[in-house]
Amino acid sequence: MSDPFVPDAFVVPTEFAGPGFRLEPLGPEHNQRDYEAWTSSIEHIRSTPGFPDPDDDWPYPMSLDDNMSDMLMHARHFEERRGFTYSILDGDDVIGCVYIYPTRDPDHQAEVSSWVTAARANLDRVVWEALSAWLETWPFDSFAYDSRS
Repeated sequence: MSDPFVPDAFVVPTEFAGPGFRLEPLGPEHNQRDYEAWTSSIEHIRSTPGFPDPDDDWPYPMSLDDNMSDMLMHARHFEERRGFTYSILDGDDVIGCVYIYPTRDPDHQAEVSSWVTAARANLDRVVWEALSAWLETWPFDSFAYDSRS
């Protein structure tokens, strides 16, 4: 059996406050706001470092119901400690997402990606910098997270 993604003793954060944004675990309560955020910014997300993932061509058009299925999957992964997806929020507005998952890359233990909406593109580097520092507190020897220039 393989090692767990994060040790049982690690308390997975359920919140993080960064400059101009905050995180909370992605869940079904975010469905409508998440759907509106990413569908308004498909081309912007596709131009964000780390997207599209070669193993997953998201973002692609899907229904609100299909998005809910995605929300439930991410919430289940979080609960099972298999991967951690957070909504990036400004107040109650969903302005992006961050994904923390195991990687197949032998040089890293985790792969991280994030996006913000086109309307909040100015926050992309801010989010990347804040999350890069925050992830240093996680139990990974190393993680891959495409830099922002």
